[in-house]
Amino acid sequence: MAKKSLYIRIQLTLFYWLVLALVGLLRLLPRKPAILLMRGVGDIIFRLGRGIRQLTIRHLTIAFGNEKSELEIRQLAHRVFLHFGTVVADFIREPNIIKSGINKLITIEGIEHLDQAMAPGRGSLMITAHFGNWELLGAWLAQNGYKFKVVGATHSDERLDRLIVETRNSAGYTNIARGKSTREILRCLKDGQTVGMLIDQDTRVQGVFVNFFGQPTFTPTGPVVLARKFKLPLVPIFMRLKDDFSYHIECSAPIDLVFTDNEELDHQVNTQKCSDVYENIIRRYPEQWVWMHKRWKTKPGNQ
Repeated sequence: MAKKSLYIRIQLTLFYWLVLALVGLLRLLPRKPAILLMRGVGDIIFRLGRGIRQLTIRHLTIAFGNEKSELEIRQLAHRVFLHFGTVVADFIREPNIIKSGINKLITIEGIEHLDQAMAPGRGSLMITAHFGNWELLGAWLAQNGYKFKVVGATHSDERLDRLIVETRNSAGYTNIARGKSTREILRCLKDGQTVGMLIDQDTRVQGVFVNFFGQPTFTPTGPVVLARKFKLPLVPIFMRLKDDFSYHIECSAPIDLVFTDNEELDHQVNTQKCSDVYENIIRRYPEQWVWMHKRWKTKPGNQ
């Protein structure tokens, strides 16, 4: 057991140093060569990473098996890996992008909805997904004067987690570690601040099963619970990658939440509304979502 633990620690250390070397290289390269390099890495992972490739294809088949052929699904899976090569390159190069002018790279629509929700003295909630480039979305918001905190999962390797959190914080927004976040979230909302949350993954938190791509899907209820408790607007906002490798932010009006005397039913209905928002944009740009995540891991009756 001790030898195995030592072997794992050595692997993690080597991976960490590899990441640091990659960070150093990508921040030296201009954006286009950095993207080409990481898309090449994505292509290699797709071709050689049998497990993660099959997992991605299986999930895409669950979602689109009745609409697309096996060849179309495999081609779509390949584009998923290429897309996230671009995303990784831009996240690592986030300081470069900010320094060169982040607004040159990004167009926006519907941001007035967020402006209204974040009116002075009023707390609000944003939801986005592991879609497009959610990290760069946070950077754009912070660099354009939007004050908020975001709830993020903690990486199992403390060194990599520190690197990720430092990148987020240096962009201008504060990371709240998931699992240690409840008290901090409540304090922020009571103080009239804005909190961003991502609820498109299967995590060990309070949730309900809703319909997502025709499947019963365990989904966190945190945002709708907080929206009900504090009577807050819940604003969907996403950043997608365009064909020319620039980005576009889509912000929508607050979700029309239902509040009745039946709190449990409201959580179910409102979480379904959030899931529908996710599904809608993922259907439009399916290559930009994390299909390698085990979204249907939890089954009804096993949560």
